[in-house]
Amino acid sequence: MFPDRLTDGYRAFLEGRFNAEQSRYQQLAEAGQRPEIMVVGCVDSRVSPEVIFDANPGELLVVRNVANIVPPYEPDRDSQHGTSAALEFGVQALRVKHIVVLGHMFCGGIRAFADEQEPLSPGDFIGRWMSQIAPAAESLGRRPADDDGTYLRKLEFASVELSLKNLMTFPCVRILVERGKLHLHGAYFGIHSGHLLIRNARTGAFEPAIADMPDRIPMIRCD
Repeated sequence: MFPDRLTDGYRAFLEGRFNAEQSRYQQLAEAGQRPEIMVVGCVDSRVSPEVIFDANPGELLVVRNVANIVPPYEPDRDSQHGTSAALEFGVQALRVKHIVVLGHMFCGGIRAFADEQEPLSPGDFIGRWMSQIAPAAESLGRRPADDDGTYLRKLEFASVELSLKNLMTFPCVRILVERGKLHLHGAYFGIHSGHLLIRNARTGAFEPAIADMPDRIPMIRCD
């Protein structure tokens, strides 16, 4: 049976947001979508980009995967490329102007990699997917035996940095960035505080998106 929660939510959507924004939905249906911003986010149910950024329909092009990873450009590898396909669509077809890699605190995928957790299934899809952040882990050095969670936070930031580097391995991305027509951004969301940090492209530090917010999450440099 289809979940009642979804049916009830859909009814509330029809009577509320859809009713209030019906003309916008009709315009999007007729003219198509033209979002200027693409967000690569995590599948974690607590970090929906549309909710965090209070986005309207048609404003954000969102691709989500475990731990918000952007794989490197590998056109010849014999595998499926869901995230790469989404990037190709956003950059080449929709001509987005910004790509945001949105990391977050308490990421289960990052923890699974750092803790070397046992596979959840014989396919070990999560383990194989998360192995892509090995270069980020190597940049941090050995995990302290008495880690209090700081290593995991650093790895979450370093993974965002790695995805930004991987984005530049896509020729279509690199060319547009070099021409100033596409801009790449790193961001990090603190679930417990609602605090959003934005990566400073010049210094590499993650800084509060809004200056007057309480500084509850330490700024961590991920070189």
